[in-house]
Amino acid sequence: MTSLFLILIVVVIVTCIWLNNLSARIGVPTLLAFMLLGIVFGNVGAIPVYLDDKEFAENVCTIALIFIMFYGGFGTRWEAVKPVVRESVLLASAGVIVTAALTGMFCHFALGWNWAEALLLGSVVGSTDAASVFSILRSKRLGLKNNTAPMLEMESGSNDPCAYMLTAVMISIVNGTSSAGATAWMVFAQIAFGAGIGVLIAKLASWALQQMNFSTQGFDTLFLFAVAIAAYAIPDVLGGNGYLSAYIVGIFLGNEEFKGKKAMVGFFDGLTGLMQVLIFFLLGLLARPSQLHRAILPALAISVFMLLVARPAAVFGILTPFRKYPFSQQCLISFVGLRGAASIVFAIMAVAGTTALNTDLFNIVFCLVLISISLQGSLIPWMARKLDMIDSTANVLKTFNDYTEEAELQFGEIQIGPESPWNGKAVKELGLPGNLLLVMIIRGNQRIRPYGDTVLMPGDKVVTLSHSYNGGEASLYEKVVKPSSRRVGRKISEHPGNGLLVMVIRGQKSIIPTGDTVLEAGDRLVILNENTQI
Repeated sequence: MTSLFLILIVVVIVTCIWLNNLSARIGVPTLLAFMLLGIVFGNVGAIPVYLDDKEFAENVCTIALIFIMFYGGFGTRWEAVKPVVRESVLLASAGVIVTAALTGMFCHFALGWNWAEALLLGSVVGSTDAASVFSILRSKRLGLKNNTAPMLEMESGSNDPCAYMLTAVMISIVNGTSSAGATAWMVFAQIAFGAGIGVLIAKLASWALQQMNFSTQGFDTLFLFAVAIAAYAIPDVLGGNGYLSAYIVGIFLGNEEFKGKKAMVGFFDGLTGLMQVLIFFLLGLLARPSQLHRAILPALAISVFMLLVARPAAVFGILTPFRKYPFSQQCLISFVGLRGAASIVFAIMAVAGTTALNTDLFNIVFCLVLISISLQGSLIPWMARKLDMIDSTANVLKTFNDYTEEAELQFGEIQIGPESPWNGKAVKELGLPGNLLLVMIIRGNQRIRPYGDTVLMPGDKVVTLSHSYNGGEASLYEKVVKPSSRRVGRKISEHPGNGLLVMVIRGQKSIIPTGDTVLEAGDRLVILNENTQI
């Protein structure tokens, strides 16, 4: 049975990869494909995977959302979002409250829901989803005018804590366990403990990353993995907003400099993608198509209201007083307010945390998210063009910490021997190309800064700096010279072999080979692949 389960996992992963490539080509958010895949595995096929345990799904999704929130901060470049941080924070807080309140009013007056459940629904879908938006912007490389991309990244990455707080408050109201004093304390504790503990954990983690020496590669990433969990769990135990804490820790550490950070960004980017896939796949497993027909019309009505009224009211109400955001930009920001992973998690939380609901909240949120990321999401590039908000000179990837603005540079070493063509020449006589710089000359125990009149001498080690090659076509492999090889004791020129020999590693010594280099048994040859075209 275990083997069948593992085979099922392999099928899911391979299918997800294929759907990811397909969705990138057709411009539909990738996560939609995972949701549909969950529906298929949960309802049809020879071995349908039935999942009805909402509490189990809530626990899994809560853990997944921790890393989504952490990377929402960790992957954001503060330099990019700093010009719009006030507006983004207002959209992430007041904007969520306005959206939730207006959506709740619509559900009460237009759909006839009671006030508590109407506002609970508004709270659940009050935040926007960064993953859905930026999967489109990144795949289409849509650069947007007037700092629109950084504002969307900051807002959508940080507005989930506010929606979580509203959802927690409304769950207590629906269950009849709240009072004015208890609600006020809950709001205070959520903000104060979440923000305060988040800042404290961020400073301690930053100090640890600077001071600790990780003897095993990858343990620094494991340490940051634990920090992300602690950032949620510690304030949550004390009644604070764990998601707010996780985001604060993420954005603080993501904009600190420490060893191995670039690899960590790549790791958490992949981990976050996996968590998003897990949430949408679980949503698909929980969905029952036979029950969705009753939820489609209410979900469609709520989606249209949020798109045309609630979201624009929040955006225009907050951005218009700043007087520097044109009408077209505010329209686009309103339009890209997609619902996604957080709405799913909060819907599961609401269903699992309430005793009885008069409305089919989960299936309505399911349909609402489906409509949002499929129809609304696929139209984002078209809407950006229609509103003339595309900036061909802007790079949307600069919003993220996995973007390297400067070209990768690499140090090299050249040994000056008696027969070297550089021997006895001044630096200005070498005719160096513009992208190669001599940064230092090592002469015995001296470190010499090279100038145009500096003369190179035998025994000098010249340290160079140049752009590293990032074309991706070049590949290297390693081959060991066996004692029985015919190349032992012979010059490389006598038996050149296949491929270009770029280095000979002999014990602890690395040798840049020439045609006269004699090979020895045990030499490790680093060879440029013979099929490489450069």
